[in-house]
Amino acid sequence: MFESLSDRLGGVFDRLRGRGALTEADVRAAMREVRVALLEADVALPVARDFVDKVTELAVGQNVLRSVTPGQQVVKIVNDALVEMLGSDSSELELGVTPPAVIMMVGLQGSGKTTTTAKIAKRLASRERKKVLMASLDVNRPNAQEQLATLGTQAEVATLPIVQGQQPVDIARRALQAAKLQGYDVLILDTAGRLHVDQALMDEMRAVADVAQPAEILLVVDALTGQDAVNVAKSFSDQVPLTGVVLTRMDGDARGGAALSMRAVTGKPIKFAGMGEKLDALEAFHPSRVAGRILGMGDVVGLVERAAESIQQEDAEKMAAKLAKGQFDMDDLRNQLAQMRRMGGLGALAGMIPGMKKAQAAMASGAVDERILLRMDAMITSMTQKERTKPEVINAKRKIRIAKGSGTTVQDVNKLLKMHLEMSTAMKKIRKMGGLKGMAAMFGKGGMGGGGMSGAGGAGGLGGLGNMLGGAGGGGLPGLGGGQAKLPPGFENLLNKKK
Repeated sequence: MFESLSDRLGGVFDRLRGRGALTEADVRAAMREVRVALLEADVALPVARDFVDKVTELAVGQNVLRSVTPGQQVVKIVNDALVEMLGSDSSELELGVTPPAVIMMVGLQGSGKTTTTAKIAKRLASRERKKVLMASLDVNRPNAQEQLATLGTQAEVATLPIVQGQQPVDIARRALQAAKLQGYDVLILDTAGRLHVDQALMDEMRAVADVAQPAEILLVVDALTGQDAVNVAKSFSDQVPLTGVVLTRMDGDARGGAALSMRAVTGKPIKFAGMGEKLDALEAFHPSRVAGRILGMGDVVGLVERAAESIQQEDAEKMAAKLAKGQFDMDDLRNQLAQMRRMGGLGALAGMIPGMKKAQAAMASGAVDERILLRMDAMITSMTQKERTKPEVINAKRKIRIAKGSGTTVQDVNKLLKMHLEMSTAMKKIRKMGGLKGMAAMFGKGGMGGGGMSGAGGAGGLGGLGNMLGGAGGGGLPGLGGGQAKLPPGFENLLNKKK
C-alpha cells in the first residue's frame, strides 16, 4: 500500500534532511517533486494542486527556513497536511441509535460489496460483541443472495432467509422486522450494484433507504480503479447521503491515489480498508497512521494493536516470569516466531516498523523468503527437548541431525543458534539494566510510552512479539519513537542472505 508514493517522497525528504540549511528555492523545488509524485500516484489533479499549494505556503515561512532542522520541519508539515487530506481523525461507525442500527452497503458491481458486508459483520460480532444480521437485496446478480449466506456461515453471522421472487424494498422491510423481533443490534443491507452508475440504481437505493432509515450508508469502491473510484464516489455522493467510504483491495494498490483523493472529493471519511480476501482482512482507516506509513515513519500503534490481538495472555505471563529470571530458550524463540506468523509474517510487519526500509526492500525484491519463519520453526521442532532447553549442548553431530530432520543446512542451524544466543544475551542485559529502562538504553532514545503491550509487566517483562521488536510490558515500544529504529539483536540475521 502506497509503496511507490512512499519511495518517491522518501527520496525527496532524504535530500532535504541531508542539508543543514534550506532556501525558499530548495523548498519550492522539493514541492514540485512532491506534486509530480502525487500525480503519478493517481491523486486527482485539484487535490494534488491544493495540497502542494498549502504545504508550500507553510514550508517557505521563516519559522521553517530559520529552523535548526528545516528538513524535519518540512516533513512534519507534509505529514500534518496528509493527515488533514485523509480526514484528520479516524471515523467509527455510528451505531448509537435505537436497535437495530441499519448499515446500508452501496457501490458498483464487482467492487467487493458482498465480501465487505461479511467482513464488517464479522468485525462487529467478534470485536464489539454485537448481534448482527445480514440481508442481501441483490436480486439481479445470479447467486448473490446465496453468496452472502455462504459468507455468513464462514463468519458465523446470521443471514436473512432467502425468499425467491421478493423485490429489494420488500426484502428490506422483512429484514428490518426480523431484526427488531429477534433483538439484533445491527442490520447490514447488501444492496445490488450495477456495472455503471444509472438512474435505476439510484432510484432503488433511495427507495431502500426510505424504508430502512439507515444510520450508515457506506460506499464500497475498488482502490485499484484509481481515478475511476474517485469519479464513482462523486457520482454516489451527489445522489445518496453517504456517511463513509470503504476502500477494497488496498493491499494491492501501490499508488494510493484513490485513498488520497476520496476525502477531498466526497467530503466523507474513509472508514475501512480491505487488505485481502480473508474475512478478517479489514482494517479501520486511521489517517495519522496511513500518513506515517507513506512517509516511512511506520505504524507503531497499529503494530501494537495487531500484537495485542495475537498474543495469548497466559503465554505472555509465562514469558514474563521466565524473562524476569533471565531465561530464554528455544521454545520461547519458537513462540515468538509463531506470533510473528499470526501477525502476518515479516512482510506485513516490515511496513509498520519505523526505519525498516531495508526489510521492506528485501521483501519486495524477494531477497527474503517469507517461509524462513516456517523453516526456523522446523529446525526447532527437530531438536530434542534437552536441546531446546539447553541449546549449548548442540554440537556438530547434533547440528547435522537437526539439519537433516528439518530439510535445512548446518549453516541454517548455525544462524538460528546465533540468533537465539544474541536474543538471550539481550534479555539478560535488559534484566541487569532494570527492565524497561534497560530496554530504552539498548534500542535508542525516545519511545512510545503509555499503552504498550499488556500482560507482560514487571522488570524486564516482555510481551509476545514485543520481545523481538523492542517492546516492554506496559511501556510501549521504546526506541521506535524518533528517527531510524535499530533492529533488535538477532533480527538482522533474518535479512542477511537469500534463502
